[in-house]
Formats: sequence, structure tokens, C-alpha cells
Amino acid sequence: MYGSILVVDDDATIRELLAGNLSNAGYRVSCAHDVPGAEAALRDMRPDLALLDWVLPGTSGVTFARQLRSDQRTAHVSIIVVSGRSAEQDRVAALESGADDYVTKPFSMRELLARIKAVLRRRAPQRGDEIVEIAGLRFDPAARRVSAGDEDIELWATEYRLLHFFMTHPERVFSRAKLLDEVWGDHVFVEERTVDVHIRRLRQALEATGHGDLIETVRGVGYRLRSQPPRPMTLAGRAPRREPAVAAPRVTAP
Repeated sequence: MYGSILVVDDDATIRELLAGNLSNAGYRVSCAHDVPGAEAALRDMRPDLALLDWVLPGTSGVTFARQLRSDQRTAHVSIIVVSGRSAEQDRVAALESGADDYVTKPFSMRELLARIKAVLRRRAPQRGDEIVEIAGLRFDPAARRVSAGDEDIELWATEYRLLHFFMTHPERVFSRAKLLDEVWGDHVFVEERTVDVHIRRLRQALEATGHGDLIETVRGVGYRLRSQPPRPMTLAGRAPRREPAVAAPRVTAP
């Protein structure tokens, strides 16, 4: 068995198709046709991944994804949203709700299985226990803790991996494609716009401790992590200049 998956879809035919293929692939599968049914299933199981249809009776899959992320008991669950909506704004909305990936209908079962494996692989514990500290930001992989001073910084799994990669490669510029390869994996079918969404979420999480500006956008290239925060700007838009020291006047005896 590779893990457990909760399938939430109001179409019985699709539920049966997904359940059969996922079971044959070695996963334990539980199904629900709406959010109340999914909530009931969650009382008996803690899935590794939730496969959510966007359009559900009552509460939408995207709203449910946000609910899963906000609940400490289910915050660790990987989420893939499945939808017939292919517009960029819909993809972004799903990712910002907490989804790890977005799949449009109709989809290839082979591709969906590959995406599921990739998402679960990304959720696996980080290797290496070396503590990294930059500009007062401390990353402790062994304790799975990110902090600044005495304040812990809560990160979702993707932002956690993204920050770990940046902090172990400071002052280096990475394109979106390179970040996808290094953080998501080179066999993952994810659009480059996905990187922007997770960078924004990472910055928002770091802003609470004043570290949001460490993630710098390099126009036309990508992103990098500064080893020091940027210098404060003056009203004129320039960093303040350090005034040269003025020697004290020499006093001679009369």
C-alpha cells in the first residue's frame, strides 16, 4: 500500500472510476459525494491525500480545501483539486485555497496517478538535519521548525520546501522552471505560474517576523533569497547614505 486517499466527487461514475484505478495502484481509498460525507469519512481516517472535485453539492471543493488547511487535524493532508474549469484565475484560486495541485477535466488516469505520486513524494519528510540560519531566520529540519527569535513561523508543506531550498542556496537566482525542478520535481506537470502563487504565500508568512523582503524578485529571471534584508529606503527612493565621520577640531594650547 502506498497510502490513503479520500475521493470527493458527486458523480458516482467518476468516483467508481477513480476508486478502482487508485485501488489497483495500491492506495487505500475512501469516497464521499459531498463535503458532509467527506467530514464523516475524516472522523474514521486521516488520508494522505484528498482528491476534490471543484463543483460539489452545497460547499465547493475549493472551500473545503481551505477548511482542511485551517484545521490542525487535517492541515497535513495533500490536496489535488479536479475541475472542468481551465482558466488561469480558477487555477490560481484553487492553489491559493491550499491545494497542492490542480487537474483539469478530462484528464488522463496515467497523468493523474503521476501527479498523485509527485504530490505525496513532495510531502515526504525533508532529508538532512542541519540547521540553517540567515538574517535571524532559523530553519531546523530535524524539528521541522521555522522561527525568528522566539516566534515560530507556520508554513504549509510546499512553502516549507521552497524556503529550505532558498536558505540552502542563498544569493543565487533561480528561474521558475528551475524551482519547479528542484522543489516540485522534474517529472511534475505543474505550470510555472504555480511558483508565483507559492512565493506570495511564503512572503506573507515571513512578513509577520519582518523577513518577507528576503525573497527578492529578479525581473525577467526569477527569484533569490537575500542573505541580508534590503536597506531601508528614503522618501526619495534611495537607500540612506552613510555620512563620513568628521574629525573633531584640533585645539592647540596658547
